[in-house]
Amino acid sequence: MANHKLIGEILCDLGKINRADLQIALKEHAETGNKLDQILLDNKLITEEQLIEVLEITLGIPHVNLSKTNIDVDTINIIPAHLIRLHNILPIAKRDNTITLAMANPLNHRAIEDVRMASSLDVIPVIAGATELDNAIRQYLAFRVDPTVKKILGELRPEINLSLSNQNIKDFKIDDAPMVRMVNSLIVQAVQGRCSDIHIEPQELETRVRFRVDGELFVVLTIPKQSTPALISRLKIMAGMDIAEKRVAQDGRFNMLVEDRYVDFRVSTLPTSFGEKVVMRILDRVHAITSINKLGLSNKNREQLLSLSHRPYGLVLIAGPTSSGKTTTLYSVLNEINFVTRNSLTIEDPIEYSIAGINQVQVNPKAGLNFANGLRAILRQDPDVIMVGEIRDLETAQLAVQAALTGHLVLSTLHTNGAAATIARLVNMGVESFLLRSALAGVVYQKLVRRLCISCRETYSLDEETAHKLGIPEESGQEFYQSLGCNNCRQLGYQGRIALHETLYLDQELKNLIGLNDYSEDTISRLAIKSGMITIKKDGIEKAKQGLTSLEEVMKAVLLGE
Repeated sequence: MANHKLIGEILCDLGKINRADLQIALKEHAETGNKLDQILLDNKLITEEQLIEVLEITLGIPHVNLSKTNIDVDTINIIPAHLIRLHNILPIAKRDNTITLAMANPLNHRAIEDVRMASSLDVIPVIAGATELDNAIRQYLAFRVDPTVKKILGELRPEINLSLSNQNIKDFKIDDAPMVRMVNSLIVQAVQGRCSDIHIEPQELETRVRFRVDGELFVVLTIPKQSTPALISRLKIMAGMDIAEKRVAQDGRFNMLVEDRYVDFRVSTLPTSFGEKVVMRILDRVHAITSINKLGLSNKNREQLLSLSHRPYGLVLIAGPTSSGKTTTLYSVLNEINFVTRNSLTIEDPIEYSIAGINQVQVNPKAGLNFANGLRAILRQDPDVIMVGEIRDLETAQLAVQAALTGHLVLSTLHTNGAAATIARLVNMGVESFLLRSALAGVVYQKLVRRLCISCRETYSLDEETAHKLGIPEESGQEFYQSLGCNNCRQLGYQGRIALHETLYLDQELKNLIGLNDYSEDTISRLAIKSGMITIKKDGIEKAKQGLTSLEEVMKAVLLGE
């Protein structure tokens, strides 16, 4: 508390905040336990630059720009990961008997003392921006092999004979068993690094572990081949699978407490030539987008999606390739119209996130509950809003269309290569065009691209030759953004992902076209553009001009969809 008071007093003495605001912030700090500097920043009473300037001048502690600092990875490994996360600090350099420590709050004497005790080195604090520090910690810790995992690897026994004896199964369940501790450490590391998937892949001589971050896979660990069966068996037990069955693919799921919250995991196994490959999809509710306003839609696309969401009836489809964020958009729409006066039901495979107030049903093919049967059952539950996780066959498509025609708002997803292509896909599946004309309200097509790192992005003018090569000569001379890479983004130039969209809103002219049995993609697309549809290519170019992504990412996404 003394540290917080000292920071507040310094800010007051320099005229950055007034006493009244400080007292209000201190009261909030006492009630919530949140850091005072963060409270001041959240309430826009000071800027991060002002806070750094005050600390630097008053305390005589230098400020460091982490994105331009050559950080020694070996130095980071000196300090346990839990201390780095606990105090929000990052050791960045070691020299002789000293270690340089980047801190958002250099007055955190407990953090300095903990680092001194853990490293047996004298600590030199430097000031770093809180946001920049958070990014650097996430990036560096996500891909370093935790010392705990290294230690556990040395404790692993040779390959276990999986005879399914009671003792063997017990070995896979005891919490302090080396394999159990290693699996838990890997999972925690992946969640803290905001990874979307964990891949465990047996190779000829060893097994590699890769994390997927922002759509890209990175190797984080290799495991001895003889330890792989035990690792995979542990994951199978956690996911409720048969550990004796290795010849067929299996699916399962589990949840685990990570950082005081439960995180869900979907597990899939696949027999390969070198053993079973395992992929775990991480479903962390903390990072799930649940608001249409947070989807990154352009103003016009957002208005059209909101209009579609609040329709009393009709079929609204979210289209796009695998792993393009379709389910996230569906959940955002459901959250937008989650009223106590409406009965909303979903049929999903699997249920990725639970939404309070929504009745969600899990597909169970073994019990005879598929999308079609589930949708029939839902229609007998007096629904207002129905969400079908995915339209996979003609039966489900026909039931969704019939439900939309009988006064229900039906939301679903479909794998297509464009908004206009969705109509042709449904007709080709066997849906009658005259029914589709009346039922379909609109289609949102989307693809994900990587987001530029804001710490190292810079502007450039697109030259005429490149513009012609990319097929956008009209953009010659326009200003775009690029990133060369920095420490915040692991020299990749990108951090996170953003969606590109095109929204096909079916007006009467488009409905008439479908009624005339003219549902070719080119014809529908031309008419939609004439009616004001923003193509995914145009949406991407605009976002590239805003510095949200690069022109290269946009063109790669557009070309892959053609």
